[in-house]
Amino acid sequence: MTGGVVAGLSAKERAYRDTKARILDGSLPGGDLITEGQVAETLAMSRTPVREAFLRLEAEGLLRLFPKRGALVVAVSPAEVEAVLEARELVEGHALAKLCGAADEERAAVSRALGEVLDVQRAAQAAGDDPAFAEADRRFHITVVESNRNAILQELYASLRDRQLRMNLGSLERGPARPHAILAQHEAIVAALDAGDADEARHRLRVHLDATRVAIVGR
Repeated sequence: MTGGVVAGLSAKERAYRDTKARILDGSLPGGDLITEGQVAETLAMSRTPVREAFLRLEAEGLLRLFPKRGALVVAVSPAEVEAVLEARELVEGHALAKLCGAADEERAAVSRALGEVLDVQRAAQAAGDDPAFAEADRRFHITVVESNRNAILQELYASLRDRQLRMNLGSLERGPARPHAILAQHEAIVAALDAGDADEARHRLRVHLDATRVAIVGR
């Protein structure tokens, strides 16, 4: 395994997965210029599969290619942040409102699942593991969306995965107080859910997403 990428894959797929993983976890931050040769040397392969991987990543909006110079890692733009958070508020807010109107047993089951995710986040925070914390943050919100049992909304939400992961890690760069704030905001969402208060749950979600926006792009 190289860079967390499963062995046995084609060279092109290994180059794609390794480079993408490093972009998403921040090892290759926005604004960095990388070359086919660097990646090929790291993965002990020729440049051809790396070139094909770069083309795929450019199509996904993660790289911008410059002939004979390399590839620029595309930074998350303020417009992208706004668009993703707007989509999240619509999907997650709908799921929370619907869940608040569900039977007590169903709501309690989701609340327990969210509590388990929060335990994982607390452990990641204590260990100083930002990638694990960001992934648990994503899992918290996915759990809310999955409770809605709407396959189309789940598919839409899944399409935001890569963007969310980059954004979550970016927001954690604002300092040690940020994880504490995220946990408190998540706990407030769960408390509103436990009370079956749809308006409060959506308000707490909005507060949380607004704080994410500020942490990434400022006011």
